Amino acid sequence: MTTMEAMGKKAKEAARALARAGQEKTAALQAAARALLARQEELLAANRADVEAGEAGGMRDSLLDRLRLTESRIAGMAQALREVAEAPDPVGRVLSGEVRPNGLQIQKITVPLGVIGIIYEARPNVTSDAAGLCLKAGNAVILRGGKEAFRSNLAVAQVLRDALEESGLPADCVQLVEDTSRQSAQELMGLTGYLDVLIPRGGAGLIRAVKENSRVPVIETGVGNCHAYVDAAADLDMAADIVYNAKCSRPSVCNAIETLLVHEKIAGEALPRIKSRLDEKQVELRGCQKARAILPGIAAAAEEDWATEYNDYILAVKVVGSLEEALGHIARYSSGHSEVIVTEDYSAAQRFLEEVDSAAVYVNASTRFTDGGEFGLGAEIGISTQKMHARGPMGLEELTSCKYVIYGEGQVR
Repeated sequence: MTTMEAMGKKAKEAARALARAGQEKTAALQAAARALLARQEELLAANRADVEAGEAGGMRDSLLDRLRLTESRIAGMAQALREVAEAPDPVGRVLSGEVRPNGLQIQKITVPLGVIGIIYEARPNVTSDAAGLCLKAGNAVILRGGKEAFRSNLAVAQVLRDALEESGLPADCVQLVEDTSRQSAQELMGLTGYLDVLIPRGGAGLIRAVKENSRVPVIETGVGNCHAYVDAAADLDMAADIVYNAKCSRPSVCNAIETLLVHEKIAGEALPRIKSRLDEKQVELRGCQKARAILPGIAAAAEEDWATEYNDYILAVKVVGSLEEALGHIARYSSGHSEVIVTEDYSAAQRFLEEVDSAAVYVNASTRFTDGGEFGLGAEIGISTQKMHARGPMGLEELTSCKYVIYGEGQVR
């Protein structure tokens, strides 16, 4: 039996114990939240080593931001665990029920998925967020983070495992793969006898690799080639604020915009105003020919720019002749994550909402709100960009399945 198979076996056994747990799950999550704060110096020391290694290796600033833990971020991780602990238990809810003509009582109830595998990149907060959600929904989890955050992930996972044991649940409800080589990821993708679902969180390359190579069912999350369209009827001050926030508040995350589309009727006034705001963060603009005629100093956009998730202070800019053209561009290049129209035209807004096929579609608000916490769902496992089972922010409900429970009195068919 390989190391990964042994982890899978332990996870299966832990999942059986979790399926019977109720208040123990809540107690374990509350204990984990307290422990994150009590042991934050240990976590920060591990994270410093990861950040220093990243800096020495030439990691981009935007990725270092994803990797870095601070006291406030650890406090946020602890708060997220507390919120999940206090949320209603998603397991055991009766979704529907009826009595058949033959007297059979049939109920459809929620149950855990079982064992969840998560492959993710350099964000140590995912370790606690994902584990907490999986635990509350009654699932054991095998976490496989990237090498950039290995020390941080190991420290966070150990805090969680200790809290589980103190609360009377198996520590193996949460396991971290300590081998960060490509081989371990491949083995996890093939763990069909143990994993019920695999969730990749990271860049387009990681998600594509998991989709193409996994033999375990995959829930696709996270690729965010998001768009903002500034319509001819837009409030330009509002547009500048929304574009600035959607690009600059945290460019390394999946709900940041990567392409700006502007209607040609207002582009001459809108683009300089928007660029003035983006200059505050030295955002690099890559524009089409019409955009460059208005903003002569910006770089030319290549075809691949329209399809790129930069995760950085870079924004592709295109001037479009109509709402129709904007919708066509989004349909061609969007990853199905989040898009926004800025407009005072009700008809344009409604058409945008109806025709854009993404998990979250906005009118006059930043795409940065596509987040489980902002949507009132609590912490999230990721943003699903697919349409099967789960779409958009994935919270507790999306980490459950269902089964039918039937009560009889001797009926036979």
